[in-house]
Amino acid sequence: MKKFSNILTIIALIIILVLIGTVSYGYYKKVTMEVKNPIVTMEVQDYGVIKLELYPEEAPEAVANFIALAQNGFYNGLKFHRVVKDFMIQGGDKNGDGTGEPQLSDLGLVGEDDANNRTYCITGEFLANGYENTLKNEEGTISMARADYTSYSSQLTTESYNSAGSQFFINTVDNSSLDGSYAVFGKVIEGMDVVHAIENVEVKAAEDETAENEESTESKSTESQAEVSTPVTDVIISNVSVETYGIDYGMPETLEPFDYYNWIYQTYGINLQQSLN
Repeated sequence: MKKFSNILTIIALIIILVLIGTVSYGYYKKVTMEVKNPIVTMEVQDYGVIKLELYPEEAPEAVANFIALAQNGFYNGLKFHRVVKDFMIQGGDKNGDGTGEPQLSDLGLVGEDDANNRTYCITGEFLANGYENTLKNEEGTISMARADYTSYSSQLTTESYNSAGSQFFINTVDNSSLDGSYAVFGKVIEGMDVVHAIENVEVKAAEDETAENEESTESKSTESQAEVSTPVTDVIISNVSVETYGIDYGMPETLEPFDYYNWIYQTYGINLQQSLN
């Protein structure tokens, strides 16, 4: 009986040692395993490839949004519709003029003809909006473009901060004036020569652009003083893919976009959409 008890004790000790070893190995693997950030491969027709590393720890909503849109093919065939030399290049608008907003169907959440399909925006992950995103708008960083309604009313700060959708811009120089007010969520790791080549394309004259953009009251903007510049020849993003290394970044938390036209009507009694038509 005593011998049997000793055997049980030995077996119990072995089981305990195995469990300790398994837990210890799991902890060691978790601590030492390198978690790679997602890598974006952006192919630009006639220009080359831009590769970017995304930073989900700093801007999880922006990263999840960009990845989901890319995986659904949203960016394929769109263009860099706004190019400002010594400032930035901007793309990601399906209208191609800065006025477009993504829909839930673009994320793959609902069908395009689903009754629940609607336009959406996401929260602005930057310091001015209460988020601890310390990334700066340095040369090569990618940030979410957003609207700025404060030129119409200083009370529309929240609506401006939380208005990003699908549009993004890549800084071609250090733009410290944007720090803390725009959500940086990644950086170019290869292909800055491509970015600068796009930055230097021929753009339309300012007076030509005025007529094209006079109805773009909700155009996503980076800086009000930065003049909109439309390339003479379209710069097409032919394909965008993302390597996530097996990590699922989920879906962004979507918000209802600010209805600027309704705000104008409620505030001033002006039906802006009707007047524009």
